[in-house]
Amino acid sequence: MFESVGVDPDDELAYRALLRLPQATEADLAGELGWPQPKVRGCVGRLEDLGMLSRTADRPARLVPARPDVAVDVLVARRRAELDRTQLAARELLAELVTPDRYGPEDLVEVVVGQAAVATRFAQLLEGTEEELLVLDRPPYAAPPDEADTRVRDLLGGGVRVLGIYSPDSLEIPGAVDELYSAADAGEESRVHAHVPIKLAVSDRSLALLPFVVDEVIDSALVVHRSALLEALTQLFFLLWQQATPPVPTTAEDRADLDGRMLTLLAAGLKDDAIARQLGLSSRTVGRRIAALLERLGARTRFQAGVAAQRRGLFDDAGDP
Repeated sequence: MFESVGVDPDDELAYRALLRLPQATEADLAGELGWPQPKVRGCVGRLEDLGMLSRTADRPARLVPARPDVAVDVLVARRRAELDRTQLAARELLAELVTPDRYGPEDLVEVVVGQAAVATRFAQLLEGTEEELLVLDRPPYAAPPDEADTRVRDLLGGGVRVLGIYSPDSLEIPGAVDELYSAADAGEESRVHAHVPIKLAVSDRSLALLPFVVDEVIDSALVVHRSALLEALTQLFFLLWQQATPPVPTTAEDRADLDGRMLTLLAAGLKDDAIARQLGLSSRTVGRRIAALLERLGARTRFQAGVAAQRRGLFDDAGDP
């Protein structure tokens, strides 16, 4: 639990034991843990250095653990200061960076290999985004979607404009539609498109990340710097943006309505079975409701129904279909 703030696992075990043994001696602690006294003595010394315990003046000295909240707050502040110094040192290293007068092709595209490396590079891309993030979202994912969602929310909180286009496959994941609406509520400009050709993230129109191979587990990716290729990828995003449709329900009341959620999934191109799984309905019920929606909206196809509802405003004519 405390390893991230510099506490070894064994030292944490010793500290936890002391919380249960007020005024214990080193011998008491060794007996409680079943450890030899030299090992306990080393743990106690390190915990003292970290400010997590103190000794009384008794003979033998008794060990008094610091309150967990106070001790950890101090360790977190210390680790934060260390990270700030490291970050400052990294910025100072920029002075040593040699920038060529002209970029060759080998400098404009990086190849990242390994799922963990791709996930780390994506996290770095998000961390470096200051003004705008463009995302084409479709599986598979190099990192758990909730991790990326948390980082994107941080960007939105910092005033970054985020535009996301979601594929049908991405909306088939359980809870994905609710997450789509939640992201929109947080400030993301979201749209759905029936055919998202690639997975893509573009940061400040100066850096892009996309998988090396489409439709396979992401274990390699391309990082594209400023170039004609990056401009083409950005233009591809906005061409798809013009074709995509916003999520149909615009209010919490609309989103609670099954037809509103169904129209969003229709616009994304999901099939009846996938819609049924998302909404917890039978495929037969979904088919009946879709037929009623098509008739109500005067649409011939399911995608047209989603587009028509978005253009007209959901539930312009009150009443159930």
